[in-house]
Amino acid sequence: MSLNVSLYKPLLMKHLFFLFAALLPTLSLAQQPLSLSDAIQAGLDNNYQIRIAAVRKGIADNNNDWAIAGRFPTINLTANSQNNYRNLSNPAGPLTGSNAFNTGITPGVDFNLLLFNGYRVKITKEQLETQAGLSANAQQLAVENTIQRIIQAYYNALVQQQQLEVVAEVMALSRDRVEYQELRQEYGQASTFDILQTRDAYLNDSANYVLQQNTFDAAIRDLNLAMGIDELNTAYELTDELALSADTYNLADLQERMLNSNIQLRGEYINRELANINTRLQETAFKPTVQLQAGATYNVGISFGEQTLSFGGNATTNEIPQVAAKTFQPFVNLSAAYPLYDGGARRARLENAQQEELVAQYTISDLKRALNNQLANTLATYNTQVRLVEVTTSLVDNARQNLGIAEERFRGGLINSFDYRSIQVSYINASQQRLTALFNLKNTETELIRLIGGLVR
Repeated sequence: MSLNVSLYKPLLMKHLFFLFAALLPTLSLAQQPLSLSDAIQAGLDNNYQIRIAAVRKGIADNNNDWAIAGRFPTINLTANSQNNYRNLSNPAGPLTGSNAFNTGITPGVDFNLLLFNGYRVKITKEQLETQAGLSANAQQLAVENTIQRIIQAYYNALVQQQQLEVVAEVMALSRDRVEYQELRQEYGQASTFDILQTRDAYLNDSANYVLQQNTFDAAIRDLNLAMGIDELNTAYELTDELALSADTYNLADLQERMLNSNIQLRGEYINRELANINTRLQETAFKPTVQLQAGATYNVGISFGEQTLSFGGNATTNEIPQVAAKTFQPFVNLSAAYPLYDGGARRARLENAQQEELVAQYTISDLKRALNNQLANTLATYNTQVRLVEVTTSLVDNARQNLGIAEERFRGGLINSFDYRSIQVSYINASQQRLTALFNLKNTETELIRLIGGLVR
């Protein structure tokens, strides 16, 4: 049974229409140029974790003040009101009875100054300053994580874009093969089977193109998310190139830079310093405290009511004169306290602080060991991937040249469509391997720079 190839032309045209319709929204989007540095700057401006870290740093900076540490005196205005009623009954005395109301007000001022508490104020100020440094380090860590995420998202989008270009190139070759075979059929040189094979290859390439376009669109959305762009479908023209520009690194130099500049390790150094400060704060509990209190009060009091006086059997009741009594009382007091016994609570807190200091040192040692191992592995992976990129680049060049020769041989009838398709697939696979190798190399290099603290200047 023979097949009428002309019946498949409407089907092919329908497929092309749907392919164009599926890609039209993407093609119609206005694309703005976007370099890696622009993407990083946008991410730093929009990232909420960086904003949160900045707010926390501001809080720590506000707390880093001598007033918070307790260095300065406190001055308070005070006012007290006194009101009472007195009912007196004393038959034996000349003042036999009294109903009196007393009212008054006592304004004043208090001055309190801590003179000495074992240098706790000075150590507390040092603690606040160190905490501000820890907040600044946390902000740098947030910036570092954001930069690394954007670099990975940008290069992933670039890889998917270039892979889309490779698939488009192969699809164009397949379309040319379809047109060539259709032309040969008009002259009776191509069979129905040949036409079906070339169209099958073209349809498969078209499907791959649609899938790759979706992968590229997803990579762009991930890039927008990393940059903090709310409109995730914003399209870009990625201007940076995904090329091999590998630097040579020395492990000893990298280790020295890592121990001095790694942000995570710097944070642990600060935590160790805070543990030491806390130990010194606990030691101040064993020292005396001396305080100065000064101030003045001014009391104004008024009594009113009636009182009964009895002299020789004659009793008289009189109103109490409403005369204001005024009292001014300045004072200066000095107090001192020395802790003698608290059941061992201070000693326990000091020992716990010393143990925390030891834990902080152990944490640093453990982190150094892990970072050294991670650095060595990352550098080894980096060197391997540099070589892999070189090999896959040669592989792509060889596959492209082989594809060009195969095109000529296919048109000359020296190879069949199966051989030609196999060479096409080899070219696609080689291109994918090279792009994957370049992407992995960029990610590894980014991780290497992050480990030595080079992402944040």
